[in-house]
Amino acid sequence: MNGTLAAIFLAVSSWDMAANYCETGCLAEAPATAFSTFGLGQVQFQDKGVATELYYRHDFDRKYGPYQPAVGLSLTDQGSAWVGAGFVYSATTPDERGYLSLSLMPGLYAAGDGPDLGHAIEFRSGIEVGYSAANGIRYGLSFDHRSNSELSKVNPGMETLQFRVSIPLR
Repeated sequence: MNGTLAAIFLAVSSWDMAANYCETGCLAEAPATAFSTFGLGQVQFQDKGVATELYYRHDFDRKYGPYQPAVGLSLTDQGSAWVGAGFVYSATTPDERGYLSLSLMPGLYAAGDGPDLGHAIEFRSGIEVGYSAANGIRYGLSFDHRSNSELSKVNPGMETLQFRVSIPLR
């Protein structure tokens, strides 16, 4: 993946910001729906399934332009852990039932008995597509990539495929 998802996040969200937010302030603060997101999925390292991962993310109740601040945490059955903070960009279909979310979150990684990713700082970028039920609960499939963006010579990267449920906090 090598930064492809991060580049997509930056390109799409910057285009949306220029097209839809800059008339009133490109990064103006606005209310947003806060979500608690829970995920379960398979970690892939060098094209092999190596672990099962539990994931949690909290999306805050405000946005700055199209960017919604978020914090995340993941743990695997191999004892690997990642914690980070960053931004989520979301778009919905016209009926607001389908959605696409992109995220970019730098964080700290501890390998435990899992893969050595080469550095304690790991950038997690992801894409999620899904369905939003009438009650606001979102069900989605996500794919993300973690790497240290060449902060060290060792930078193998790691991917996760997950099923996620996001519960709106009102």
